[in-house]
Amino acid sequence: MAQTAQLRKLEVVETEAQRIFLLQRQAFLRQPYPSLEERLENLRKLEQVLLDNDDLIADAVRQDFGHRCPEETKMLELFGCVDGIRYTRRMLKKWMRPQRRKVSPMFFPGKNWVMPQPKGVVGIISPWNYPVFLTVSPLTSVLAAGNRAMIKMASNSQTVCRLLAEKFRAVFPEDTVAILPGVRPQEFSTLPFDHLIFTGSADAGKTVMRNAAEHLTPVTLELGGKSPTIICEDFDLREAAERILYGKYINAGQTCLAPDYLFVPTKQRDSFVELAKDIMSRRYPDPEDESYTSVIDDRSYRRLRATLEDAERKGAKIVPLVPQPKFNDHLRKIPPTLVLDPTDDMVIMQEEIFGPLFPVKTYNDLDEVVAYINERDRPLGLYIFTNDRAKRDKVLFSTVSGGVTVNHVVLHVAQHDLPFGGIGASGMGQYHAYEGFLEFSKLRPVFQAPRLSLLRLMYPPYRSWHRRCIDFLLRHGR
Repeated sequence: MAQTAQLRKLEVVETEAQRIFLLQRQAFLRQPYPSLEERLENLRKLEQVLLDNDDLIADAVRQDFGHRCPEETKMLELFGCVDGIRYTRRMLKKWMRPQRRKVSPMFFPGKNWVMPQPKGVVGIISPWNYPVFLTVSPLTSVLAAGNRAMIKMASNSQTVCRLLAEKFRAVFPEDTVAILPGVRPQEFSTLPFDHLIFTGSADAGKTVMRNAAEHLTPVTLELGGKSPTIICEDFDLREAAERILYGKYINAGQTCLAPDYLFVPTKQRDSFVELAKDIMSRRYPDPEDESYTSVIDDRSYRRLRATLEDAERKGAKIVPLVPQPKFNDHLRKIPPTLVLDPTDDMVIMQEEIFGPLFPVKTYNDLDEVVAYINERDRPLGLYIFTNDRAKRDKVLFSTVSGGVTVNHVVLHVAQHDLPFGGIGASGMGQYHAYEGFLEFSKLRPVFQAPRLSLLRLMYPPYRSWHRRCIDFLLRHGR
């Protein structure tokens, strides 16, 4: 009833967002259950937009960042999207099948099944750090589930937003998929969507959730957080450093799943620092060249510099990882940096870093690490490097996080048969894989009564034999 009232209010269209919402809602009411063929065609068109415009997309992302090399965009964003679309297309027929369920004996031989039903119009709010992947990846699940989609991209991603809006309009009717350049966050998140997915900061996520609550709109939130990384003594230190530093410094650390701080055994810390210098000086011999990404905007650049200054002022040891490190205020490039001996009163250990600064803590016992992690908000990702199953399981069964990668970092997000999402302060709900299909579907239970029903024996008026029958069922039912 509340949503119906909201729709009536929107009958007088005042904004472009309201117009498209009504268009999509009306299209959904005309066709609430798109066929497998229609869904596969939508996914095919989505894939083709990415393949046909890969260079344009990479260049648009570069412009929005100030600089990001096309190889990074194509590998981290476009490949992940295309690979996920192809996996979804292969699995969709299976996912759409009704699921048989057992019938309670009292109602035998009736039939039970569950059918995944599209929810309707889904709103997607995507961030600037991976603007393509974090738009297209949830959109893949939304379209697979048979929904319509409206998309708001970040204000820092308007070049790629306008490009995708143009390319999407060429292949998708706006009553199916629409990207809205320039739409205001408040205007978008207050629409009475049937589901709303948001990726971004925790504070903004709270606002989105409050707005959605006005319409009882279910939400999926992916909020990031401080993802801990643990190296155990039994794992090869160089190999761990190679893998961790890759995941930390792609996109200049502006990754929601990036390792946020590192635990290394006390006696291995200095060795790790020397390995990190060697590795990073070879990967980024000049942080001003094209391989190294700019910080997204001046505000973020100033925040990161202030965070580093705060850590140094409070006693941390600052270790640049490249030769002749220098800050480039014009290109907004901060050299890859380790922060040793961080303390909890430092900003760098209190807030998600989202940049190329990497705190390193030492430990002597794995119990210390587990206790430290559990005293803080539940992270989006958690990473442990060990070949010891007991150590791995100790961390897996003693902590809670959105996801885990063992012996590498970040890569669980690239596994298309695994769900992706946070928990607690790092988010709620999930997408990717079958679970993503379910996230944007209503599992509709259906019971079909048999032609002859035993329940008729229980119709009133009640007699003593009714009581005996009920007592028997209570005591001897399955």
